[in-house]
Amino acid sequence: MLLRFRTANVRSLRDEQELSFVVPPGEESDAARTLGLSDGKTLQVYPLLGIFGANASGKSNVIIALKKMREAVLWSYAQWTAYQGIPREEFALDPKASAESTFYEVDFVLDDGVRWTYGFELGAERVESEWLHAYPKGRRQVWLDRDATRDNVFEFPGERVQDRALLARTTRPNALLLSRAANDNHPQLTRIYDWFNENLWDVTPETERTQREAFTARELLREGVRERVEELLRVADLGIRGAEVEQLPGHEPKVRLLHSSDSGAPVAFDWQHESFGTRSWFALIGPLLLALDRGAVLLIDELDASLHPRFAAEVVRLFQAEWVNRSGAQLVFTSHDPSLLRSPRGGRPLEPGQIWLTEKDDSGATELYPLTDVGPGPEEDLSDSYLAGAFGAVPRMTQGQIGRRVLTALAEEAERS
Repeated sequence: MLLRFRTANVRSLRDEQELSFVVPPGEESDAARTLGLSDGKTLQVYPLLGIFGANASGKSNVIIALKKMREAVLWSYAQWTAYQGIPREEFALDPKASAESTFYEVDFVLDDGVRWTYGFELGAERVESEWLHAYPKGRRQVWLDRDATRDNVFEFPGERVQDRALLARTTRPNALLLSRAANDNHPQLTRIYDWFNENLWDVTPETERTQREAFTARELLREGVRERVEELLRVADLGIRGAEVEQLPGHEPKVRLLHSSDSGAPVAFDWQHESFGTRSWFALIGPLLLALDRGAVLLIDELDASLHPRFAAEVVRLFQAEWVNRSGAQLVFTSHDPSLLRSPRGGRPLEPGQIWLTEKDDSGATELYPLTDVGPGPEEDLSDSYLAGAFGAVPRMTQGQIGRRVLTALAEEAERS
């Protein structure tokens, strides 16, 4: 499971920012899961986090930073040779940022309960540093300490890592040692690499919908999966009773959804006649179920962009419900839909510790902070307070401000002409 993610100098994330799934000490949570560690201790970990903020506040950049870290781990050894320097997207509003390193670090726990910390810093031309720490008995073990400024760039304290000399000799300055090790199926480090390969999956509802539709259609052909896909179509109250799927050799499966009718007999619609909302929900179901089955960390940017609020709320419920989310899957999503902060019948779909906010300062840099830092009251309506600006992370404008500016601009244009 993912515990924490830290990053700096990535897009609008100028200074170091942290996103944490761990319930703060002293806080009580009904949503959190108890995670057993190899040292006999436990942690309370949230199954999902929602990042809220105004447009252009940087909430999507948190998702992008997670994706960039994963891409670096998976592809630095095989693909970075094609680049002039290291591919980065450093903070653009400060000229000094291009000369500073980009920082990434994650804390996570593998299936055996061992907690790991892995991170690195990327310069314009080389990997400036890289580190890997393990906590099998609660105390830190340093497995890798890389520092490009030293004569001896790679150090392996405790000599725990096999093939140390080979890895140090064959890792390029512009590639991560973890990527290099996995290329040869290293017996110890490949499982760390595999965690990135099997997690931080990215879904953006407004893009790649056709590919995700095809994936969900293929999932309908799998025994034991079709029933769950159809159930999620029904539970969304779309008037859908089931689905027909036809597989022709050499073609993607052809799907027709079965709709309720006045006669009682279901009516099959051709796919192109389905609504945009129905197709968006269908396209999301496949990746959702795959992440839930595998216990993966899923990233959904702009969850509410092409989904009805009811569908977005259903995604939240899927990850929150322990009887559905049995494998410990996790979700990070971004949104600016305040309806996700309040249930239709009252209550809170998300606890304050699961709600993170983004706001830009005067220099254009994003600050990421949990709602618990603001200290909302136990009975406070989070949706109303969010819209009122009590927590920050909303557009800084007064009512009618945009209209007045448009009229002013038109008047000035008329005077010039």
